[in-house]
Amino acid sequence: MSTELNLPAVTVLGLGPMGRSLAHAFLAAGARTTVWNRTPGKDRELTERGAAGAATAEEAVSASELTVVCVVNYDASDAILRADDVTRALKGRTVVNLTADTPGRARDTAQWAAAHGIDYLDGAIMTPAPSIGTPEAVFLHSGPSGLYARHLPVLELLGGTHTHLGEETGRAATFDIALLDIFWTAMAGYAHAVAIARAEGVTARELAPLAQGIAAILPPLFEGFAADADSGTYSGEINPITSAVSTMAHVVEVSESHGIDAGVMRAVEGMARRVIGLGHGTDGFIRVAEMLGRH
Repeated sequence: MSTELNLPAVTVLGLGPMGRSLAHAFLAAGARTTVWNRTPGKDRELTERGAAGAATAEEAVSASELTVVCVVNYDASDAILRADDVTRALKGRTVVNLTADTPGRARDTAQWAAAHGIDYLDGAIMTPAPSIGTPEAVFLHSGPSGLYARHLPVLELLGGTHTHLGEETGRAATFDIALLDIFWTAMAGYAHAVAIARAEGVTARELAPLAQGIAAILPPLFEGFAADADSGTYSGEINPITSAVSTMAHVVEVSESHGIDAGVMRAVEGMARRVIGLGHGTDGFIRVAEMLGRH
């Protein structure tokens, strides 16, 4: 048997920036890689490097036991995977869906896959496309542990760290949503801070070193707040929410004095004041999580 036939085989559906990075990493690691994209022409660089370009999604998934999907959302992945010819071709094979969407959509797709004899793992990529194939890449996975273990050697060709978060299919998407929540609200806060600083004559470059210092104090706070949230203690010993809300009001005041929209900070201040109004003014800020989770 030829050496080439002993190489792991994988199909990549979706050749946007992330999909192309996944395919390049598989190729660089020596995997026999088949690629397909709804819009023709995006596979040229990959086929020049040795990938097999499929004319149809059915042809692509038929080429490998393992298919990795990475498209814009589950509307796009459903349109590909649930086409009758593709669904038939996937029977008895495995799909690893690295498309970002909601936990509910991940669970729904897992149910659909099971009903059609398709093995299914859900996943999320927590780092940008240039990290793929390097030690910096971070992948989260959820679904049957035995299936994950079987395909992990091929998935590890993508580099970085791979973490299996449990059998429940929606867990990878849940972590993804929660972590993206942290990222985008932090980015919104930084953009707002830059606007305030510039309005007061401070450049973004001047602000950046001290902004990084603020970011550096967050990891131990996250750890402490996690213990508070899980135990229900919500300690405000370091900084009670009554003190914190005063500083939030200062941010709002300075913002609006320059005509800068303070809607995000007003929302944060509003949440804090609701906690105080519920009689928890001596608690720490993470009490907000308990308040938001009430039904």
